[in-house]
Amino acid sequence: MGILYVVPTPVGNLEDMTFRAIRVLKEADLILAEDTRTSAKLLKHYEIKVPMQSHHKFNEHQMVESVVNRIRGGATVALISDAGTPGISDPGFLVVRECVRAGILVQCLPGATAFVPALVSSALPCERFSFEGFLPQKKGRMTRLQALQTEERTMIFYESPYRVVKTLEQFAEYYGADRQVAVCREISKVHEECVRGTLAEVVAHFKEHEPRGEFVILLAGNKGKGKSEE
Repeated sequence: MGILYVVPTPVGNLEDMTFRAIRVLKEADLILAEDTRTSAKLLKHYEIKVPMQSHHKFNEHQMVESVVNRIRGGATVALISDAGTPGISDPGFLVVRECVRAGILVQCLPGATAFVPALVSSALPCERFSFEGFLPQKKGRMTRLQALQTEERTMIFYESPYRVVKTLEQFAEYYGADRQVAVCREISKVHEECVRGTLAEVVAHFKEHEPRGEFVILLAGNKGKGKSEE
């Protein structure tokens, strides 16, 4: 029986790769990558010469059985995504679940993920939080926004630069324009930035400065204000 390693990869700075992650990838028989073209740059940088196979949301259901069978046959397989920890708003859950069901050992290495440094640097309460990832783009979006009106913990969202202003405006509509928020972008990259303030202030900032890069939004929890209390 082989093993499945879930291996975090840098969200920006290549120096965020751990020594253990490099060793595991070099010793693997196969690397499952969300995008082999993106991961090829990382593997080349660290001189990792292990075969890769695409494993993404569009093919994971078709290939999960063959992956499980290969590990059952003794292979060591490493799972990576384009950036961060697989399974966190990325493919990975399905193959982990099926390996566990098959009695295969699954080990997830500690490592890079975007929301943890964003949360800690946000200056919002971080001892308790709710990770929401990407909101539904259409169906179910309003229902989700309404359901979070009473959430008291700091909320964490991922968002694209093309929708970040719209999302912040909707937060202001549902939770009040004076709700505190921190918007972090390009975590661990050259242009890393964290903009803090009320929703009204941060919306104004990103209307003046075009949003670019990958975003993490940290929204303060309900403290008795907002649309649900009006």
